[in-house]
Amino acid sequence: MSNRIIGFILLMLSFSGGWLWMDYQQALTMPVIVNPVLIEIEKGDSFHQITEKLLAQKLAIKPIWFKVIAFTKNASTKIKTGEYELTSGLSIPEILDVFVLGKTKKYSITFPEGWSFKEIRQEIDRSPNLQHTLSGLSQEAVWHEMSKDKNDAGNILDDNVIGPEIPKVIPPDNRQLPEGLFFPDTYFYEKHTSDMSLLKRAFDKMQQILRQEWLNRAEGLPVKTPYEALILASIVEKETGEKSERPQIAGVFERRLQQGMMLQTDPTIIYGMGDSYQGDIKTKDLTTATPYNTYMNFGLPPTPIAMPGRDAIHAVLHPVDGNSLYFVAKGDGTHVFSATLQEHNAAVDKFQRKKK
Repeated sequence: MSNRIIGFILLMLSFSGGWLWMDYQQALTMPVIVNPVLIEIEKGDSFHQITEKLLAQKLAIKPIWFKVIAFTKNASTKIKTGEYELTSGLSIPEILDVFVLGKTKKYSITFPEGWSFKEIRQEIDRSPNLQHTLSGLSQEAVWHEMSKDKNDAGNILDDNVIGPEIPKVIPPDNRQLPEGLFFPDTYFYEKHTSDMSLLKRAFDKMQQILRQEWLNRAEGLPVKTPYEALILASIVEKETGEKSERPQIAGVFERRLQQGMMLQTDPTIIYGMGDSYQGDIKTKDLTTATPYNTYMNFGLPPTPIAMPGRDAIHAVLHPVDGNSLYFVAKGDGTHVFSATLQEHNAAVDKFQRKKK
């Protein structure tokens, strides 16, 4: 072989090697995503299948360099399953980092303060990215599923006492309803998270908040357990959206309990009416016997009527002192508080009856 041929071969090898090196360097730094894409890596997906899913989304990657870069980063066996939202401008190494770190796409669901468990269920049913395992189950059946799964539901379902002298914050055995036991908040989750798992997170957060507030409660309260505090807090939550008034309203209800008066609060009537409530309360509704009719029954209703937020819970455990026993809505979101029935009737005449 002549020196000229050998020189030509060496030149071509050098050129090819240089081109490959530049191509590799470009693969390390060049963005391969123009528009955001969703990629779901499922359990059992091979590295080849993951590569094919990326190519199917028209990402500008070369499989050979994708494999080489994954090998150099020791990433091919560390990729986590899940749904990923890959943003524009990412390079191959950055995509692999997203997969290895498990930075999956997060969805959110919000449970507002004052919602009932029925409304929570409806919101969960409207969330297509959740895994639905509770569809068709009654409230009692949902609570049964939560309480029997002791390992996942947490010690709150097992122990009679949690922490130093804190009674368990779950319904008595004869009240198998989960109403009010979930904390109102926005919860973030990955695709295919189960609805039960989401409920348990909200349940655990309510336990945490209620236990913290119970430990720091004022003395001499008529509510004797955290569950009773939760019941009253749910009523306070439904009575007003004005944060500053909640301790006052809590004070009214607690003085009523201490003096043996009925609570006579409309939100409990509405809750007891269930689906028959059509937007207003009639006289016959006040005299219809239900466990939640606080115009006929003394004391607290048997369960919460909604999810109270932390402000309502705090208000019940730190009510404002005073002598008011009545309050009436003014129509602007606030209330007038009265110490006597005569004062209350005058306030009703001024703010309610004249409007009608």
